Amino acid sequence: MLEGYAPGFAQDALAMMTSRTAADRAEFVLRLLRPGMRVLDVGCGPGTITAGFATIAGRGCVVGVDREPRQFPEESKVEFVAGDAYALPVADESVDVVFAHALFEHLSRPGDALAECRRVLRPGGTLALSTSDWSRARLRPGTANVRAALRGHYLLRRRAGGDPFAGKHVASWVSAAGFREVRTHGRFRSDMSYRALARYVESRLDAALSASPVDRDQLASAARSAWAWSHSGDGEFAQYWVELVALK
Repeated sequence: MLEGYAPGFAQDALAMMTSRTAADRAEFVLRLLRPGMRVLDVGCGPGTITAGFATIAGRGCVVGVDREPRQFPEESKVEFVAGDAYALPVADESVDVVFAHALFEHLSRPGDALAECRRVLRPGGTLALSTSDWSRARLRPGTANVRAALRGHYLLRRRAGGDPFAGKHVASWVSAAGFREVRTHGRFRSDMSYRALARYVESRLDAALSASPVDRDQLASAARSAWAWSHSGDGEFAQYWVELVALK
């Protein structure tokens, strides 16, 4: 997952992923769980959040699915399965809770993924999503270089088929997929430092410039802005997350 990025970014991203826990990323889900519930974590990555669900639901009750099985831990109370959000390797109506963190902002077909989530949920089962919305991220100072660099970042997200502002739309997507009692709550969280975000954006833009000539002028300009940002002073960054709960 980290191939092609600068070493500084790779270290920041790996540390961020392995530091994620259910307590800080999915506390709103932990409140819903009971022993024996069957839980599915879609796009689970290295499974550090997933493992927290097993402390309540119990061993053998939690399944993590991700397209990159190399991330899975060798030993865990969780069952990990290689799979795709558009074709979940889970039987119909076999799960009590479906969870996804930082997944729907990367999907080109969110409606199809939600249809799969609905398929595997039992009647009355719960969908729980945590989805970022970059349009409401808190960046201080939000200089001209910061704004220009982020425009390049958003371009790459969209070019890959995702939506950097997905959190703004996720509730309407969920309702359109047939879920009911859709509830959302917004939360700011400092997932990485202001400078680490600058290095992350700079590395993504540099990698894109090396890989393809598409949008070169715009990306080169954004990369220069990201370099200036990463070499500027410190600041504040807090991502805005939409935490959603809905019933089948």
